[in-house]
Amino acid sequence: MVQSAWDPVEPLPVGSAPVPAYGSGSLADLLPTLAAGMAVPGTVSAIPELTPADRNCVFLIDGLGWEQLRAHPDEAPFMSALIESSLGGTGRPLTTGYPATTATSLASVGTGLPPGEHGLPGYAVRNPGTGELMNQLRWYPWTAPHTWQPHPTVFQRAHEAGVHTAQVSAPHFQNTPLTQVALSGGTFHGRLSGEDRMDLAAEQLAAGDRSLVYTYYAEVDGNGHRYGVDSDAWRGQLMYVDRLVQRLAEQLPPRSALYVTADHGMVDIPLDPEHRFDVDEDWELRAGVALLGGEGRARHVYAVPGAEADVLAVWREVLGEQFWVAGREEAIAAGWFGPRVDPRVHGRIGDVVAAARDDVLIIASEREPKESVLIGNHGSLTPAEQLVPLLEVRS
Repeated sequence: MVQSAWDPVEPLPVGSAPVPAYGSGSLADLLPTLAAGMAVPGTVSAIPELTPADRNCVFLIDGLGWEQLRAHPDEAPFMSALIESSLGGTGRPLTTGYPATTATSLASVGTGLPPGEHGLPGYAVRNPGTGELMNQLRWYPWTAPHTWQPHPTVFQRAHEAGVHTAQVSAPHFQNTPLTQVALSGGTFHGRLSGEDRMDLAAEQLAAGDRSLVYTYYAEVDGNGHRYGVDSDAWRGQLMYVDRLVQRLAEQLPPRSALYVTADHGMVDIPLDPEHRFDVDEDWELRAGVALLGGEGRARHVYAVPGAEADVLAVWREVLGEQFWVAGREEAIAAGWFGPRVDPRVHGRIGDVVAAARDDVLIIASEREPKESVLIGNHGSLTPAEQLVPLLEVRS
């Protein structure tokens, strides 16, 4: 039977959303696997394809998704040559975890835990203790870091086990709360230039018989947000970071493994009303909503008490053809945040969780003016956002 244009369209089933590969091939599985290969107590190898090394370096390039890397071999010849041998020779990517956003992913990397356990399940989430939105990237309003995220990092476990452990990043990250809860352990070394970071990361790898070193580069993500992932500015950053990876790879000391990965991919969203649903201009989407968290492609929606079912029904009706729209318990049961959600994290997840399938955003032009005009965006469960490389170089 041909469907009439006036017939209601069924919303996307929650179960049709792809779930991150928690426990076997997600960002949260990387450091525990490397640490287990160095005999760090309390860590378990979860990615069997990775061969242990005495010295391990993780270079995280913010915003460099698997699909974007594969689409630009001319700009990234060194990394592109490593793709087919990635993830221990399988040629496969990792998944980030949900949502595919920096604060969540860095916490997954550093703690070795999925979002439902480390407790940073989005860009901005409700603090159940205060009822306020808490931005987990900027850490505002202030919240005691180790109360919010109490688990030790893999770096701390490695340092306590006698592994030489270091982070090499931009100096302004040294004392941030996100660094404290996600990446602390061993020694932080701040360097401004990418070249200096690569050189120092190689030195730190050589500083111990067993070493675990982390280094980071942000501007691929920054240029993607501002100009889009197919812009000249983004391509220029990709060319630059490709040279950085090669620089580090050529300096690896003996018995080392370098892993190049990312915290999320990115998609470009047109700047027009057809692709951007504005909650601040749409009375239906605003009705019954007390707080709007998350970000444009991965929203946490907190309802006025008693309005949860109505908000879920309206959001499904308005957005359900282009977003996976789930109630909190549905999203948890589907495994979006991992196989387990800690009780302290439960109330941080929205009453309604909306994850974009299509090239669309839920913006808030008045409350979030800067975020609402970004071209490159991320956060959801699509391959363009979820899949990240795990490129490997060994010495």
